[in-house]
Amino acid sequence: MDTSRAEALHLTGERTVPGVPEENYWYRRHEVAYHVLDPYCTDALVLEAGCGEGYGAALLADRAAHVVAFDYDEAATRHVAREYPQTTAVRGNLASLPLADASVDVVANLQVLEHLWDQYGFLAECRRVLRPGGRLLVTTPNRLTFTPDSDTPLNPYHTRELSPSELDEMLREAGFAVERLDGLHHGPGLRVLDERYGGSIIDAQLAVVMGSLPGQAQWPEGLLADVAAISADDFEVHDRDLDASLDLVAVAVRP
Repeated sequence: MDTSRAEALHLTGERTVPGVPEENYWYRRHEVAYHVLDPYCTDALVLEAGCGEGYGAALLADRAAHVVAFDYDEAATRHVAREYPQTTAVRGNLASLPLADASVDVVANLQVLEHLWDQYGFLAECRRVLRPGGRLLVTTPNRLTFTPDSDTPLNPYHTRELSPSELDEMLREAGFAVERLDGLHHGPGLRVLDERYGGSIIDAQLAVVMGSLPGQAQWPEGLLADVAAISADDFEVHDRDLDASLDLVAVAVRP
């Protein structure tokens, strides 16, 4: 484990970080969405609202004119400022973005919406700071597969998860035009791992973590090697079979 990252940003389950073998599945699952959405940030002024560890903001900065990496967590923004100087790290509350009206081209909000108590209020803030024609990039877990048997999220850090139709409706009600709504799925290599581990590589990982005290999980050597070898290329993003997707990937336009 990369102890410097673990010490800087505790692995609570609220965020994921790069460079930690035990976290690699979740990190790569998040990373692929940045690669898919990166073209929308070309030469743009981008706000990443809820940047977490900052790896995504840094990735977007390779293509954007500039990226503001925004997060409520003070430790996270200090970490981003130190590790990713190509971005501008700013601390603040997503409920009230400290930006002028119509001041950015893109707002990126990846794996954050499900954490917010006032999702509609946040979307109103995104619409306010976006220029006309600007885009909101959103990814969020698909409720139908993430917490399929309950409207109450099992993840203690999530307030409300959304199905594909619910996300589409929410974005439209918030005043956006939905340009793209895709789902993230396991690709061929991950489907092989699903079969190897009794139907679900996710459940195999959760069984290790949920059966252990925090920070004391004993990973089977083969499982950890398989998880550590996963790459972003092992996931697929497309608009087929949305209800069976793992995460939702949306692009919405401010009229």
